[in-house]
Amino acid sequence: MCVALGCFPAHVDAVPLKLATWNLAWLTSRAAGDPALPPDVIGHSEADLSRLQAYARRLDADIVGIEEVDDVKAAQRLFPTPLYSVVLTDDDVVQKVGLAIKRPWTVTRNPTLRELDVSDKAAAHHLRSGLDVTVHNGPHALRVLVVHLKTGCWDDPLGERGHSCPILRQQLAVLDNWVLERQDEGEPFAIIGDFNRRMTSGDPFYQSLAQQGGALTLTTAGLASPCWGGEYFIDHILLGNQARQWLDTGSLRVLTYQEPATEKPHLSDHCPVSVTLTPR
Repeated sequence: MCVALGCFPAHVDAVPLKLATWNLAWLTSRAAGDPALPPDVIGHSEADLSRLQAYARRLDADIVGIEEVDDVKAAQRLFPTPLYSVVLTDDDVVQKVGLAIKRPWTVTRNPTLRELDVSDKAAAHHLRSGLDVTVHNGPHALRVLVVHLKTGCWDDPLGERGHSCPILRQQLAVLDNWVLERQDEGEPFAIIGDFNRRMTSGDPFYQSLAQQGGALTLTTAGLASPCWGGEYFIDHILLGNQARQWLDTGSLRVLTYQEPATEKPHLSDHCPVSVTLTPR
């Protein structure tokens, strides 16, 4: 008998799902100069928000993991209701993670992965939790974890004592446990977001996650991003369990900006990354 999420009757029509992640670089409704913002954050003007909204329409994704978002109101400028619903973590930080869900997909929130904030409780600035949800469309369901991990340990050895690597290593242990739980439960899942890590198939960070989960598909493996003229991927989409078989081969896309690099502070230093899945 089939009881695991993602194991569907043969007669159910496949529903393609475009899954994306997009770091929106201090997207906030606050005005520039707000004491909650660093002094070098210029904020987004109405014109900037209109341009970002146009890129969101071009992206046209069903599920978008969003990072560095301060409030739902700001996110809804790009992903307006009633076409999308938006959920964010309730972290007491400006750079929250969240999800924009396009109808008819719906969302069920699972307990927030607060363990990713490995900061000391007395720290002045805390790290971000992970948003843990399950998205649904009829009989189809996918567990999604949206993350924004500690910056600074880009491709250093995980044993490195500097470059923020000890903190990232603690976050990796939390993710390892989360992946193990998904493996035990047998549900299809994705981990998406800004990993602040130039992951490759040979990266010990990725290999640790893959060993915990039996097998994981790193959709960006072996590729470079064309974002802002070319760079390594640090925004990733990882697929586990049945979701690995749902990936449409060759569907990875990066939506690049048409503006010159001087406009990067007014848009985002990250481009949207997406793949297409066909639940079966």
